[in-house]
Amino acid sequence: MPELRYHHIGIPTVRPLPAEDYSKTYKLYASGYIQSPYGVEWMKFDPDCPLPELVKTVPHVAFVVDDIQMAIAGKQILIEPNSPTEGVTVAFVVDNNAPIEFLQFDGLNLRSGRMNQSSKSPPAPPNETQDQRPREPEMTFANNKG
Repeated sequence: MPELRYHHIGIPTVRPLPAEDYSKTYKLYASGYIQSPYGVEWMKFDPDCPLPELVKTVPHVAFVVDDIQMAIAGKQILIEPNSPTEGVTVAFVVDNNAPIEFLQFDGLNLRSGRMNQSSKSPPAPPNETQDQRPREPEMTFANNKG
């Protein structure tokens, strides 16, 4: 199992969230992440949001990984790897009936503000789904199974 670095927790809610935190593409609001020192993200979904019901109803935890294909290998895929914005690839798997999100950042490491060593070109400018605040140190989880 690859190294997992905590990124955020997404918690579904029905309470109103700020209009500026709305994604037209995914028909959802994602709010509070930038303000939270713990990466707490509140998520409110439109009735016609195209995401799986599990994501819309159960909190998810998200981890940064270096290789998203390795992270999802052999797992039950909930959302196939995709790029919601340039420089970021995300995927969701199901573990113990809960959604788990993996994020792979290409170019600028948006958690630390450093360029990834594998990147040979400057990063794309940030947009609504990217977080620019440095948050070191990151929590690292290791697989203790032999």
